[in-house]
Amino acid sequence: MTTDSKHPETLVLHGGTYRKDATTNSVAVPIYQTTSYEFDSTEHASNLFALKELGNIYTRIMNPTNAVLEERLAALDGGAAALALSSGSTANTYAIQNLAKAGDNIVSSTDLYGGTWNLFNNTFRNLGIEVRFADPSDPENFRKLTDDKTRAYFGETLPNPKLNLFPIEEVANIGRPLGIPLIVDNTAGPINIRPFDHGAAIITHSLTKWIGGHGTSIGGAIVDGANFDWTAVPERQPLLNEPDGSYHGVEWATAIPQMFGAQLAFIIRARVVVLRDQGGAISPTNSFNLIQGLETLPLRLKQHNENAIKVAEFLKDHKAVSKVIFPKFHEGENKKRTEKYYKNGFGSLVGIELSKGIEAGKAFIDALELHYHVANIGDARSLAIHPASTTHSQLTAEEQLQTGVTPGYVRLSVGLEHPEDIIADLKKGLDAAEKSG
Repeated sequence: MTTDSKHPETLVLHGGTYRKDATTNSVAVPIYQTTSYEFDSTEHASNLFALKELGNIYTRIMNPTNAVLEERLAALDGGAAALALSSGSTANTYAIQNLAKAGDNIVSSTDLYGGTWNLFNNTFRNLGIEVRFADPSDPENFRKLTDDKTRAYFGETLPNPKLNLFPIEEVANIGRPLGIPLIVDNTAGPINIRPFDHGAAIITHSLTKWIGGHGTSIGGAIVDGANFDWTAVPERQPLLNEPDGSYHGVEWATAIPQMFGAQLAFIIRARVVVLRDQGGAISPTNSFNLIQGLETLPLRLKQHNENAIKVAEFLKDHKAVSKVIFPKFHEGENKKRTEKYYKNGFGSLVGIELSKGIEAGKAFIDALELHYHVANIGDARSLAIHPASTTHSQLTAEEQLQTGVTPGYVRLSVGLEHPEDIIADLKKGLDAAEKSG
């Protein structure tokens, strides 16, 4: 590590081992736009392929630019190691496939982004991996759906679009004695929410969103907390405890700690088996671009959070809006979870229910001028979308309601513009919504 600081403002600039390029003394991280790397000798090559030592083999598996991004992400989350990938969807896919095979199951929160719901409910089902959906309002629902084939629990820290904080500690505490890790997608909560502090074993991110922030590059990541004992209930995690034919029968959960001195079996297998074989690699250029975004993340989040509060307060009092969905306004158990898990502001996602339903939602979107109508969140620009007709349109009406999408729901991702300009544009949309129907 170049720093022992725990402050995110320092870690995004100095986390990991990179200080300068060894050859040129370049301070900025170079883009290593290469497919492959020359081996020093046949012995060196053999050691790399046998995992007797770690090093660069082929950019599908690892790359020096990607490595800097991975180290800084791990440092920021308080994890031990990370794996950068081609997208957030790839990160969620590989995190599950690293533990579950055909005939196995995971238990997931119902409160999910629409693309993740489709991945779990359809694509994984076609691969023979069952995903059972639990309502996270009662964490015990995860236990009720668990059997001897359950390999992981899954949740989103701040699920889009419900924006109810996921009960991280409660679900993690149910799983650990059973040998079941909690995988948490923290795309919407970097820095603001710290899943490893509350017992999560694995964190995933879509780096495309707030971490990148500039809307230019797609990427994802898996971060391993190295805080889960994969050998405690070995029959629960066969892919890590039984001989793996990919590497001459290695048993990852016991071999990796012996080889590297830490319980990094999950992240190493994800890299050298799942990523190697399926190839969802991130490009070094995208990693470089995402590093640029990461360096300003703490500063940008402060402005995102401040703007979102002002926008939500304005919307709460507008007659065209029947409901504002925003963590600051949560009540009851959701309020308690917000206070427990959200430490800095309330994020920059704001949901609104328009009084006149789906036609009002369409009129609202079409009248906006400053906001971009795009399928993204976490951009520096303010964004708006109508999920029922876009991001969640592949779901049935019942599934949409389970994930928090109603016909008149509009999702806002509040950007970095001056709040007066954001609100002025929202007024145009609300005027149009009132006139609709």
